[in-house]
Amino acid sequence: MNFPLPPQGRRNRVFPSSTPTLHGLASVITCVVVVCGLYFGRQVLIPITLSVMLSFLLAPLVMLLRRLHLGQFFSIFVAVLVTVFALAGVGALIAAQIVQLAADLPQYQEAIEQKVETVQEKTVGRADSLMTRAATALQRVTPTPPPAPPQPRGRAARNAPAVPMPVEVHTPAPTPMQLAQRALSPVVGPLETGFIVLVVTIFILLQREDLRDRLISVFGSDDLHRTTTAINDASQRLSRYFVAQLGVNVSVGAVIAIGLAGIGVPGALLFAAMAALLRFVPYIGIWIAAVSATILAAAIQPQWTMAVSTLILFIVVDVVAGQFAEPMLYGRRSGLSPLAVVVAAIFWSWLWGPIGLVLSTPLTLCIVTLGRYVDRLNFLTILLGDQPALTPAQTCYQRLLADDPHEALLQADRLLAGMPLIDYYEQVVLEGLRFARNDALRGVLPAEQLQRINQALLDIIEDLESVDDSRHLPPDEPGFEGGAAREAQGRAGEAPQPVLCVPGRGAFDEVVVAIVAQLLQRRGVPCATTSYEQVRSTRAGMVDPRSTHVICLVSLDTPEAPPYLRNLVRRLRERSAHARIIVGVGTLRREEGPVIVEDPGASLTATLHDLIDECAAGPVSEAKPAGFGN
Repeated sequence: MNFPLPPQGRRNRVFPSSTPTLHGLASVITCVVVVCGLYFGRQVLIPITLSVMLSFLLAPLVMLLRRLHLGQFFSIFVAVLVTVFALAGVGALIAAQIVQLAADLPQYQEAIEQKVETVQEKTVGRADSLMTRAATALQRVTPTPPPAPPQPRGRAARNAPAVPMPVEVHTPAPTPMQLAQRALSPVVGPLETGFIVLVVTIFILLQREDLRDRLISVFGSDDLHRTTTAINDASQRLSRYFVAQLGVNVSVGAVIAIGLAGIGVPGALLFAAMAALLRFVPYIGIWIAAVSATILAAAIQPQWTMAVSTLILFIVVDVVAGQFAEPMLYGRRSGLSPLAVVVAAIFWSWLWGPIGLVLSTPLTLCIVTLGRYVDRLNFLTILLGDQPALTPAQTCYQRLLADDPHEALLQADRLLAGMPLIDYYEQVVLEGLRFARNDALRGVLPAEQLQRINQALLDIIEDLESVDDSRHLPPDEPGFEGGAAREAQGRAGEAPQPVLCVPGRGAFDEVVVAIVAQLLQRRGVPCATTSYEQVRSTRAGMVDPRSTHVICLVSLDTPEAPPYLRNLVRRLRERSAHARIIVGVGTLRREEGPVIVEDPGASLTATLHDLIDECAAGPVSEAKPAGFGN
């Protein structure tokens, strides 16, 4: 089959990319300045960020208390007090578990020593034996080294340089005050940060509405609707994420505590609290607690039963929480792609350490939400969000450009699981062909690539002939295979009239004709196809005026109404004066755009659905032809 190709005398023109502008340079400088500010200002920004995140977590509780008519200040006070007691309780529980575990470790000394010896025999012992054999073999082939030079005696020994005397420096014993400072310094810093976070959180909750108004005034007072929507979306999304994540983590900790206690692992509450807290760290958090508990279980028992049971418990609980509980609470999509979560964890942990690792997901979620409403930050949503970067039509065309028709066919199979075949052709294939048509008009597609794209599309269309659409449409629906034919037979008492499908001269019009012919055959309408060259060279000689009652003219050029299409309609009308001519795909109606020809016997269709329905209706349509007769 020959496809229309661009003129061979012209070279393909590839339009150069836009040159860097001052705006792009300013954006890069701004990003660098922001990152530097986040890094060098972390001592101030970390407490403020923790306060903002804590306010998002406490906001639903405060709103609930206010609905009980407790007052704003009292509601905030109760919410903060509950948070302090909860954190203090968790801290005391962890400390008690650590002390108890440290006190019980001597009881497991024999089992731990036996486990260490076994591991050394299996690993280090075998490695030492292998190295010993290698050293022995190396000594056999290595020549004997020369003897050492004799030691100097007499005057030579007296003239030899003196060996320096070793000197030892002893640090004086620390005073009680220094010991107290060393013991309290690791505690004073977190307590100070926690106190600042609580104070700032209280003020944020007290002035929540005022802060929202100030943010609206700073970032978008000109467009109040967009700014308000962005702030509400971010606050609701983060509040929902924190509350749901906290509920899931607490439930996971409770289940792990019960499971470890049943298995017999000491310090079950400690590892349960570790698992609940570390689950805020994406992907790897819970496995830190799992590895720690598994190592302890393997060390305190000579057998491996307890260790294997502990590891299975963590795996089962994490799979149930991640695959069932979390999707039920806040959907299967958190708004971030898996790669974005990993990259964000690395980035924020580099900036702010362990706290940045815990806050990486909510902070990145804020940035992605902001990018949905700020045009200049939309690239962040594309890079970090979980929405597809390309539309299905763009993806289809990209796969064809990459000479990967197999992947395009796999995409078709995935999409056809949720949409009818005609919708796939109209929303994916035809939209992708419009992108291809624009590139062909620009001259950036070589002739060989045009042929490959057309052939790949024809192969895909042929492969989709066996697609079953019955799961999408009821049996009596006209779109069901054979339904329109039965409907036409019942109405007219005879079989549907055959349709002649004629393509335009566009680069992809013959592919569109193949789509239309397939859809008509699935509707029980017989059809025949021809080519633009045959119709033009014989002045529509392929048209039999006695048997041709419906002519379907298909082209992607119809929205522009080029002169050749008008001439083609005129030739078809001259050959078959009484035939009904239907023009598509993508033709605008008369009141919306250009008209191909003033022919009262022709119908213009705006969509592929309309084109198939008009062709299946027969030579005389009960409806008024679209775009004519006004």
